[in-house]
Amino acid sequence: MKVILLVAGEGKRLRPYTLDKPKCMVKIDGISLIDRQLSVLRSEGIDDIVMIGGYKSEALKIEGIRLKLNSKYYETNMVWTLFCAEDEMDREVIVSYGDIVYSREVLRELLQSTSDISITIDKEWESYWRMRNEDFLNDAETLKLLKNGNISEIGKKPRSLDEIEGQYMGLMKFSVRGIKHIKEIFHNALDSGELLGKSVKNAYMTDLLQAVINSGKMVKAVPVYGDWIEVDTVDDLELSISLERVRHINYNL
Repeated sequence: MKVILLVAGEGKRLRPYTLDKPKCMVKIDGISLIDRQLSVLRSEGIDDIVMIGGYKSEALKIEGIRLKLNSKYYETNMVWTLFCAEDEMDREVIVSYGDIVYSREVLRELLQSTSDISITIDKEWESYWRMRNEDFLNDAETLKLLKNGNISEIGKKPRSLDEIEGQYMGLMKFSVRGIKHIKEIFHNALDSGELLGKSVKNAYMTDLLQAVINSGKMVKAVPVYGDWIEVDTVDDLELSISLERVRHINYNL
């Protein structure tokens, strides 16, 4: 199993912590986000790891980890960053954002999925999002499920809680066939100049996933129940729930 970590982000909302380091190097409870994630991956025997850096990438030189660069990190988004390592997408791969921390149990749930495209979703997202954001619904995105557990819609602005059946976490797995699907979508978008109405450079990962769904391919939701955090702001670092969860994750390694 290979892992690609998307760590090109600047983390402007985490300043001053990100003035001299990329977002993934910010520490919570004394340990950086990236070190926490690497510990979880290695606890499951995963050591074939690639990072795609951008902002302050010189800080990302970690022994045993291959580093790719998105030189246009300041004007691109997650999809573009991922495809800066297209040559690394040669077998089954986990793709993860660099600003999240998740437990060994969450990782195991994802590893057990046999679908071509598997996306972890937090079914207990609402209470966590309410702690993180006063206007939590405005910060959330739609995620609708079919009865078979496949995702039918992802990444739009919700009009109500009913349109959010789980929180997209930024942690996913692609089989060889799944990789073929996303490569086709990406290169078709390059040819046409847009992906779901956005420039390819500015497309979100949820845009890519929705385009896969629109093409008729299945995207499977892997439900989990808490046991992860996302760090976007200084407030996220100071939330008691963030500290409780990272300590629980570390304790169970």
